[in-house]
Amino acid sequence: MAQLKVTQRKSEIGGTSRQRDTLRSLGLKRIGDVVVKEDRPEIRGMVTTVAHLVDVEEVD
Repeated sequence: MAQLKVTQRKSEIGGTSRQRDTLRSLGLKRIGDVVVKEDRPEIRGMVTTVAHLVDVEEVD
């Protein structure tokens, strides 16, 4: 199954509480943090919520 590499590029400061909670659920705490998650609909939805704060790449 494919995986997603999610990198936080912008600060959560000034975002809504939902966006901050989503970043924490993804495991991102600060700018430059990188996590690798399974490519599932739930994770895609979280990434969509904070798309303006993160970069996403597909990894095999």
